[in-house]
Amino acid sequence: MLKILEFQVAQELLKTIKKLLMSLQINSLEDYHKAYQASVENPSKFWDEIAEKFFWRKKWTQTLDYNWNVPETKWFLGGKLNITENCLDRHLASKGDQTAIIWEPNDPKDPAQHITYKQLHSKVCAFANVLRNNGVVKGDRVCVYMPMVAELAVAVLACARIGAIHSVVFAGFSSRALSARINDAECKVLLTSDGGFRGDKVTPLKDIADEALKTCPSIKKSIVFQRTQQAIAWMPGRDVWWHEELTKVDDHCPAEVMDSEDMLFILYTSGSTGKPKGMVHTCGGYMVYAAYSFLNVFQYKPNDIYWCTADIGWITGHSYIVYGPLATGATTVMFEGVPSYPDYGRFWEVCEKHKVTQFYTAPTAIRALAKHPLSFVTNHDLSSLKILGTVGEPINEEAWHWYDDNIGKNKCPIVDTWWQTETGGMMISSLAGVTQDKPTFATLPLPGIQPVLLNADGTEITEIKAEGILAIKQPWPSLARTIYGDNERYKNVYFSAYPNYYFPGDGALRDAHGNYRITGRVDDVVIVSGHNLGTAPIENAINEHEGIVESAVVGFPHDIKGNALYAYVITYDGVIQTDELITEIRNLVAATIGAIAKPDKIQFVKGLPKTRSGKIMRRILRKIASGDTGDLGDTSTLLNPEIIDALQKGFDKN
Repeated sequence: MLKILEFQVAQELLKTIKKLLMSLQINSLEDYHKAYQASVENPSKFWDEIAEKFFWRKKWTQTLDYNWNVPETKWFLGGKLNITENCLDRHLASKGDQTAIIWEPNDPKDPAQHITYKQLHSKVCAFANVLRNNGVVKGDRVCVYMPMVAELAVAVLACARIGAIHSVVFAGFSSRALSARINDAECKVLLTSDGGFRGDKVTPLKDIADEALKTCPSIKKSIVFQRTQQAIAWMPGRDVWWHEELTKVDDHCPAEVMDSEDMLFILYTSGSTGKPKGMVHTCGGYMVYAAYSFLNVFQYKPNDIYWCTADIGWITGHSYIVYGPLATGATTVMFEGVPSYPDYGRFWEVCEKHKVTQFYTAPTAIRALAKHPLSFVTNHDLSSLKILGTVGEPINEEAWHWYDDNIGKNKCPIVDTWWQTETGGMMISSLAGVTQDKPTFATLPLPGIQPVLLNADGTEITEIKAEGILAIKQPWPSLARTIYGDNERYKNVYFSAYPNYYFPGDGALRDAHGNYRITGRVDDVVIVSGHNLGTAPIENAINEHEGIVESAVVGFPHDIKGNALYAYVITYDGVIQTDELITEIRNLVAATIGAIAKPDKIQFVKGLPKTRSGKIMRRILRKIASGDTGDLGDTSTLLNPEIIDALQKGFDKN
């Protein structure tokens, strides 16, 4: 009976795979406007037609049910599926020998791995059986604390295969940060590694994990992948080797049937204060939106090679390294290393080596690479590139043009994607080569996304050309359903400030053509002498100076103005940081925006406090600028915590 059922499932998979790729793609500006209009006029019908292109064990009975006063959102109610059948099984007949994942190791002298869909399916099923052998059942939480090895992707898919909820913690976090996330989710099993390579450094992941587990009573097993072969401590009964556990299982693992609204993963993101927020994403809606947005923003075509440089420890890696690409049968690149190792040409060497067609990275990386000689770029053949993208923060105009001129050779559309951990997928972005890109603008909303601009009192601004508080009306399928264990906080953060809207915390301006530009966090809108000044345009003006790499502007208390502007500025190597330079910066801002926007204080710095995903942690900058040397709050997500001391020492008290 089981074999008959599996045969019937296989036949259904064959039928649905043929419907997917081209039928979901928007191929012209006219098609975009039609799709967008349809998504606004009848969202249920629009998303029904999209979702039907995927494989479901049982079709849903209701497309959408939501009440943002609770708040609660449900998509594809009653639908049954397993996301791994959509990412793996349904590709086996038609794409089984196609490469699913290209894994590029930290050291370029080591060979890359090309893992086909058949091989990935086998690896996922085998490790899913390892999880089951170690006591993991549907609904259990599994913490994943691993380097960017291919087995990290295998791990998250194996969890999804058996209905376990994965919580990936970036492998640069401290033991304290890891412990907090394990305990919040009450994880049962930890997946980790002996260590991890990152540039010329080795991170002792097992040691860090062991320290964390001293205060994590919920962990019953720690499954350890061998990567660096360094000496590690061992706790018999709790610790087991990944490779030894694989010898005990086969690769036959039927997928657990999941409800569309069952939890798929928890992913933690920093709050502006207090402990991190565990954002909950569910199976059905997340899958549909991640795949749909991936296909359309990047205009992926058969035989393309797509590379997102993010880590799977972040939402970008979840949605646009693993689930989005694999659900559409794409070839996705995973990169273990860093852009500066062994030199600053590594990104471009990898693009040349694997003939990458779509390249998706952070503005932080672009600005860092732009500081170095152009020979690091010109030494490599980038002719395979068709589409470029950015993620993590708004990209400033100078970096956009450097990217366009030197990497895209003025031939590659640039998608500047705005979205969040909470949104699950890209919300506002051009569709590469279909809708027009525009420097510093995320541009137009994706179909199904209805952004609005609000005044401070919550009323919608009806003029097309305007600036205000960004909000989203009407839900979309990949919206995070709650904060794990704290729905009241979820309500207070995202739905209370402006009832009946999702409030992402950002401000935006909209041009006469309806393009959106993200102007920074709303709390980064500084009121100076009664004028609302967004920090992003001021930073963009400062960054236009030929001697400036990057800047960050925040407000600080002022006796007369109420607030004044404090600019942290990074200069290029060799630029002399003089009073004349400060005057030039202020004059440039005045000429670009107006005298009211001139920073009162300018501090030259070596770096800015940033999270691993590239976002500037502005609350720290505000505290330092205001002279507050007390508790800086949660800094566990900082990439460079050592920069704080330097900023405090260089603080301008005058």
